[in-house]
Amino acid sequence: MQDIQRKALKQQRKALSRGTQQRTEHRICMRIIRSAIFKKSQHIGLYLHAFGEVHTHLLIMQCFKHQKTVYLPQISSSKKHLVWVKITQNQYIQNRFSRHALGMYEPKQRGKLIHILDLVVTPLLACDALGTRIGMGGGFYDRTLCFAPYLPYRLGIAHAFQYIASPIPRQKWDQPIDALYTVNKTYCF
Repeated sequence: MQDIQRKALKQQRKALSRGTQQRTEHRICMRIIRSAIFKKSQHIGLYLHAFGEVHTHLLIMQCFKHQKTVYLPQISSSKKHLVWVKITQNQYIQNRFSRHALGMYEPKQRGKLIHILDLVVTPLLACDALGTRIGMGGGFYDRTLCFAPYLPYRLGIAHAFQYIASPIPRQKWDQPIDALYTVNKTYCF
């Protein structure tokens, strides 16, 4: 994807109104919690939104309500991959997070490489009709999922304009997602 197109998508995502973000978050969250994959998953990896991604607060709270175990990503500086931190509802509500140098929030306690996740909800900048996911450019999700001995179901959530019908060039290390939820559609790959 050309840098100009990436920049335009980032700007469009950041420019969304609070109301649009809330409606998108609510509609996607309700569809996820009714899905078969959510119902059968116990260990769920999520993210804390920071750059205009679809907000995840409602989904995190629904995970706690449905007695799911919630994990949040933390960047392992030494290996440039993600480790996962199990959090409690109390930790989440009390906002026990620190800001990483790249701008996202992470749990304060140290995480570890966990391979028991049933479902990973990934942020993205764009996704094509083959499930090729373009993230923010750090490759953290790709590196983490590439070397996992057990691959969880990978669900991308995005605003409708982030779905691109034309193919995005995929590198051998890129990890495609299994499905994409936008505000109005579900794409399965």
